[in-house]
Amino acid sequence: MIGLVLVSHSARLAEGLAELAGQMAPDVRILPAGGLADGTLGTDFDAVSSALDRAETGDGVVLLYDLGSAKMTAELAVEMLGDPSRAVVVDAPFVEGAVAAAVAAQGGDDLDAVSRAAVSAGAVHEEEPSDEVRGAETDFVLTNEAGLHARPAALLARTVAELDAEVTVRFGEKLANGASVLALMGLGAHGGDTVSVSATGPDAAEAVRRVDDLVARGFDE
Repeated sequence: MIGLVLVSHSARLAEGLAELAGQMAPDVRILPAGGLADGTLGTDFDAVSSALDRAETGDGVVLLYDLGSAKMTAELAVEMLGDPSRAVVVDAPFVEGAVAAAVAAQGGDDLDAVSRAAVSAGAVHEEEPSDEVRGAETDFVLTNEAGLHARPAALLARTVAELDAEVTVRFGEKLANGASVLALMGLGAHGGDTVSVSATGPDAAEAVRRVDDLVARGFDE
C-alpha cells in the first residue's frame, strides 16, 4: 500500500492534516514532517527523510508539501534515496491533495494513480454529461444525519473509484466528481437532502447500485 508524507513548515499543520487524512484511510501510513527540531517554523531534511523511510511499505511513497521551500526539502529527501523511483513529490493542493491521495491509497491504487488523485483533488464537473453519454442516473435521499461529510464522502469516493465508471454527484446546482472526497464534501449535502448520482462507462450501473447500497446503509454510521 502506498504511504504518504506531509511536508509542512508547521508541525501542527502537518500533524492535523495527517489526522484528518487518516480518518479517511485507516490502513495507510500517513507521516507528518513539519517544523524544525526546535519547534519553530521551517522544514527539516532529517525529519522528512525519517518520515519517508517509515512511510515506505514496499509499494512507494507520495510526498505532499505546503510551500515552495518544503518542496525543495522533499525533493532532496527523495533524491537521497537508494532508489528514488519509489517516491514522488507531487504538486497538489496540500489539504485536498492529501485527503484524495489517502483515499486512493486506501483503495489500493499504485504510485502513479495516487499521485494523479492528489493532483486532481477537488475537481468538479462544470457541465452535466449529455444524454448521449449518460449511462445511469438515480436520485437518493441521504439517510444519515450528517449527509456527505468527511467519512461518508470518503466511503463513497473509495467505492466508485474501484470501478470503471465516471461518477457525478449533483446537489442543487453543484456538481462533484464522485471520486473526489473534497468535491463531495463541498456539495454541502446534509441528512434528508436529495442528491442525484449519474455514471457513465462499463460499470455505470454497478456504480449507481453501490451508491444505492451505501445510502440504504446510512453510510455505516
